Amino acid sequence: AAVVASRLLQHHIACQLQAVIEILRAPGSPCNTPPPPRFFTEKKIQHESLVIGAIENAFKEMDAQIEREKQVYNITGGCTALTVVYLLGKLYVGNAGDSRAIIIRNNEIIPMSTEFTPESERQRLQFLGFMQPHLLGNEFTHLEFPRRVQRKEVGKRMLYRDFTMSGWAYKTIEDEDLKFPLIYGEGKKARVLATIGVTRGLGDHDLKVHDSNIYIKPFLSCCPEVKVYNLMQYEHGADDVLVMGTDGLWDVLSNQEVAEAVTTFLANCDPDDLHRYTMAAQDLVMRARGVLRDRGWRITNERLGSGDDISVFIIPLMYGNRQP
Repeated sequence: AAVVASRLLQHHIACQLQAVIEILRAPGSPCNTPPPPRFFTEKKIQHESLVIGAIENAFKEMDAQIEREKQVYNITGGCTALTVVYLLGKLYVGNAGDSRAIIIRNNEIIPMSTEFTPESERQRLQFLGFMQPHLLGNEFTHLEFPRRVQRKEVGKRMLYRDFTMSGWAYKTIEDEDLKFPLIYGEGKKARVLATIGVTRGLGDHDLKVHDSNIYIKPFLSCCPEVKVYNLMQYEHGADDVLVMGTDGLWDVLSNQEVAEAVTTFLANCDPDDLHRYTMAAQDLVMRARGVLRDRGWRITNERLGSGDDISVFIIPLMYGNRQP
């Protein structure tokens, strides 16, 4: 799925943008029709919203194509997706999954994505389980508990959390609560249906709970969150960049560590060297992987290095200030 998406998602985005490009080039609001009869009003839709909608639809079309063609082309598994579109002086960063993008501008860190995990999307997942309990296969409960409920605790009071709650409350444990929680664990160990730790992405249409017929795809969303950054509002220098990376990078390095590494590396490069950004990305990969020692791969302070796949892009922002 990752290979297919990396090659075709951009084409879906381009196709969706072509449908609205003439409107985007025209000044003013997309809604230029005469006012309707009284008692009715028409929403004012901004150009920015059309681009966001195009990216959102492109992700949906990409996911649908993977589902249609998974048998023909043997498309297996799933993937997260992080994309950036530069259009009319703005950056549009779309993310579905646990990859991450940050902007480093004049030593300031600006997050450009949100990671979608069982914890961050708990209420959406619990609400779906509540509304469509058949998706839980009579093996899971949509309620969350601080730990696994044991049979000897039936009739006793325990803390729980439902989709309507951001806090915790007490309830009397019933037999239904003995089922495995829809969301279990915390941090990087949190899982949906005891299987997957990422709640948005592309593919995974055939993924099931181990040794069962319970599909996980209904709980996974292909819809990205799109954040917008206006390049024209700032004068960017040669060291102001957008950093995009998969979770293999962010699992072991914080935003601050990445920003410091990139800033230090670029400061020691020739500003006219066009390869400096590629080399800075390679440096981040090496920092996240670490050095092979007797006790495995290690990074600074003897922390474990990343054992995951690592992909990094570093994109300079200064060219966005230049009008064509």
